[in-house]
Amino acid sequence: MKSFKILPKHVIQLLARLGIVLILMTITRIIFYIANSASFNGVSFTDFIAGIWMDCISIGIWFIPFYGLSLLPLPFVRHKFYKILLKLVFVITSIIMIGLNLLDVEYYKYTAKRSTADLFTIVTAGNDINQLLGTFITDFWWLILLFILAIVAFLWMYNKTNKITGEDDQFNYLNRTIHFFLFSALLFIMGRGGFGYRPADMLTASQLTRPENTALVLNTPLSIIKTIGKASLQEVKFFESESKYIYNPVNDLDNSFKKEKAPNVMVIILESFGNEWLGKKTGGPYTPFLDSILDESLYFSNAWANGKKSIEAVPAIFASIPSLLDNPYISSHYGTNSINALPKLLKEKGYETAFYHGATNGSMKFDVFAAHAGFDHYFGRTEYNNEDHTDATWGVLDEYFMPWTARSMTQELKEPFMTGMFTLSSHHPYFVPKEHRSILPDGPHPMAKSTAYGDMSLRLFFEEAQKQPWYNNTVFILCADHTPAGTSERYWQRIGMYQIPIAIFDPRNKIEAKNEDQLFNQIDIAPTVLDIIGYDEPFYAFGNSYFESVKTPFAINYISNTYHYVEGSYMLNFVDDESTGLYNYKIDTLMQYDSLKYYPSLVQEMENRLKGIIQRYNHDLINNDMRVK
Repeated sequence: MKSFKILPKHVIQLLARLGIVLILMTITRIIFYIANSASFNGVSFTDFIAGIWMDCISIGIWFIPFYGLSLLPLPFVRHKFYKILLKLVFVITSIIMIGLNLLDVEYYKYTAKRSTADLFTIVTAGNDINQLLGTFITDFWWLILLFILAIVAFLWMYNKTNKITGEDDQFNYLNRTIHFFLFSALLFIMGRGGFGYRPADMLTASQLTRPENTALVLNTPLSIIKTIGKASLQEVKFFESESKYIYNPVNDLDNSFKKEKAPNVMVIILESFGNEWLGKKTGGPYTPFLDSILDESLYFSNAWANGKKSIEAVPAIFASIPSLLDNPYISSHYGTNSINALPKLLKEKGYETAFYHGATNGSMKFDVFAAHAGFDHYFGRTEYNNEDHTDATWGVLDEYFMPWTARSMTQELKEPFMTGMFTLSSHHPYFVPKEHRSILPDGPHPMAKSTAYGDMSLRLFFEEAQKQPWYNNTVFILCADHTPAGTSERYWQRIGMYQIPIAIFDPRNKIEAKNEDQLFNQIDIAPTVLDIIGYDEPFYAFGNSYFESVKTPFAINYISNTYHYVEGSYMLNFVDDESTGLYNYKIDTLMQYDSLKYYPSLVQEMENRLKGIIQRYNHDLINNDMRVK
């Protein structure tokens, strides 16, 4: 303790209390790693040291009120009631920080990133959190127990610090004032990450480790506080306006379908149907019906999602807008931008449109976006109007809602029509009705049986759809919204976590059924549909029609400050305006062999194309310029 005698007792007490939080933050990081270890590559001791530094930064920010009050150079800081106030500030701040870190122990499995400020937007979008609260408590009781133990621990340790008297024999205003400014400044500097020109943020973590390990080095309190009130996008100018690399999202199709009778179109979005559970990919028994449909479809076996959340999939699929920002597009500042989405464009050609989703109306703001995108009708739990068929959490069970959708389309819509149907049940809490549990196959994770239930419901839908008068003139687009929480290292990595099935099933047999290895992602769906129905006017889309060979096929997504750009056989990682990794995703699915330094010309070409997309994307979203004028 001799080395500490140069420090005033109240400063030693303050540092001891902040040290308590640092210890608990480190423990929660270890728990986070144990629960999600398969998603990280090449983790070393230095990653945890970097994590401690990021925790220090978080403490320096979140505890500004606490250390400001602790160092206040006024006599009443010794008063009993002031000490109670000080403890209250400590407890509240600690509860929030530890709670947020523990939240991501499980939530990370579904989002593959540390939560940001959009968490609050998603939580308040609809009534989902209230409906799922009981399920969360049941399934994640052990996290709640850890949370309670953490509270008990930091309260016990805080009380121990009271033995460090914190009171000098005589209250010295001058010394206290010097200590206030000196140590407040030092802690504040710690909170900004040092003396650098730019304060530390989430990008700082990306610079301290491999991109795929960023979430391990980061902590949730920092990622949230750094994204609250942050402008989602900033204009970038990688190229001059006339550069060939600036992406042009204006499409003008020259298709071979113009002479065909315009078909009905139905987009079926399969909740969490990632490749990990697809029989066509793994040989598993969970999707026999979908596998059979894929055999009769134009099946894109090299298909990618543009995000990790349902709320990111809907604008990608229906408006060809990827979510290349920290907030999902729907809940971002740009969610009300003027767009010409697929329903609006088809309405111009005489189509009636409807969106079907069995969840509680308002869930994920799908009803709001559906109206904004131009859908004429929205059918949800309210319109289905039978609570006996619900799962008591999300909404109407798929086995009831999906066949009902087929009948509703006959009753409610006139041909030609375009509909979207978003399935529901293959999602946490993975509810499967009791009468099906012994029949459907088990697997290593509850998602297996839940997927099998979703596949069974898809079969019931098609059995009902085949009875309808519109079936033989309808083209079906089937795709997953995103992948579920992975259960193997292959599907935890940033390649497998985006790979999904997408297919075009055409009962008319006008579109050839085959297994297509060409790159295809969700933003390509809307342009492809417009091609199929013979759309003959320019339109705005970041994706491309499969039937057009003018542009190079690519896939793109964004997570935790990292862009992933996929082209040919390679995926490029791009962080803070520079390329940080290049992987052959077809053979190096675990991302173990970085080829960045071996193919400089390929890296430069891919980087230029990605920069051109980012430059156009940011400009058009910021300036509300996402329509053909």
